[in-house]
Amino acid sequence: MLESQYSAPEFDIYGDRHQPAGNEPWPAPLAAGPISAVVSLPGSKSLTNRELVLAALADSPSVLRAPLHSKDSQNMVDALRALGTTITDTDATGEFGPDVLVTPGELTGSTTVDCGLAGTVMRFVPPVAALALGPTTFDADDSARGRPMTTLISSLRDLGVDINDDGRGSLPFTVHGTGRVAGGTLTIDASSSSQFVSALLLAAARFETGLTLTHEGERLPSLPHIDMTIAALAARGVTVTSPAPGTWRVEPGPIAGLDVDIEPDLSNAAPFLVAAVVTGGSVTIPRWPAETTQVGAELLELLPKFGAEVVVDGDRVTVSGTGRISGVDLDLTTAGELAPPLVALAALADSPSTITGIGHIRHHETDRLAALATEINKLGGEVTELEDGLSIVPKPLTGGLWSSYHDHRMATAGAIIGLVVKGVSIENIATTAKTLPQFPELWTTMLAGAVSR
Repeated sequence: MLESQYSAPEFDIYGDRHQPAGNEPWPAPLAAGPISAVVSLPGSKSLTNRELVLAALADSPSVLRAPLHSKDSQNMVDALRALGTTITDTDATGEFGPDVLVTPGELTGSTTVDCGLAGTVMRFVPPVAALALGPTTFDADDSARGRPMTTLISSLRDLGVDINDDGRGSLPFTVHGTGRVAGGTLTIDASSSSQFVSALLLAAARFETGLTLTHEGERLPSLPHIDMTIAALAARGVTVTSPAPGTWRVEPGPIAGLDVDIEPDLSNAAPFLVAAVVTGGSVTIPRWPAETTQVGAELLELLPKFGAEVVVDGDRVTVSGTGRISGVDLDLTTAGELAPPLVALAALADSPSTITGIGHIRHHETDRLAALATEINKLGGEVTELEDGLSIVPKPLTGGLWSSYHDHRMATAGAIIGLVVKGVSIENIATTAKTLPQFPELWTTMLAGAVSR
């Protein structure tokens, strides 16, 4: 196998050195044959941003080892710094950037937070701002202003927090922090995003009486992300219980400072592992955790349904294609963020697929159901939107421009199809810097291990 090597000084955190000049589309590389590569990945965005929030609320400094350095994580760092937290790079530098020292300080408002496109920032930081003294205004990129925020705004109001949103229920809005949140009992509908639950749980130990939170709604998507939040809280000494399904109790008390090793991002492993299946080759991801709450871990069970072979050898996971891609019927309720690469894979299968349980991804960076259907159909595919998913009938695909919709997972889905469809170009590949700034270089280096047919 080709052992990919990357040097952190070769790129900045936004990966701009790897993007086409100006606004030119990125020609998706065509695989010369089966891939054979080892691909190392930077830290998990979901873990990095949760640990940054908890470190800012802790009672002593924390060190985050091998964190993600990306646009989303930088937005989180900037937000917490604006509220009074000191966040600095340490002298320890790994393959993808330095470790980070987080020193909590007195939380003060009278500032503005730019959320960019980061859902974790726009959902996780307002409860922190409620604990600060003074007003904090939250805004985001134009394309993110329509993301659902009503549940969080109304939840904080029910807890006594003064929020001015001019009745929009969306960004921009201002949290008028008083330095304290009473806490108590709260019932919400988090059907559109599990981030609403995580946002409240992360800050709840700093509420005066803690929080008893109950979800009432049709479904709760991405439950593993809530498990991730609870595990991160428990590691810092916070008592979290679940007295009934869909109910969580966070006891008030200190949040401990902690040295944390950030796992590699397993969801960002998806395009690379899917590439092995598409090309009939193999890709190995090192440092795969033996136990994890990351959604990406479900790839080890999902990819064999498409016909892949999975081998786990210590902390290395290898996925191999068999030369055949099977159609599937999948319920991805718990793993909606994996839908774009898996839908791309299904579009290249030898039989139809139905992927459901993903209605909530209409509210991510873009309406991912509509975007996936539109882009695959533009290339000659047959994808039909369902109320809660997509129906995919594989058809011969042709090249063309693949729009990213400012969505990192849409961009990487297009790159997957471009592996075996000549002439696919990705509009705005730079959007992958949201969670994986090195994507173009990683992708190209992976393909250097292709074996000519």
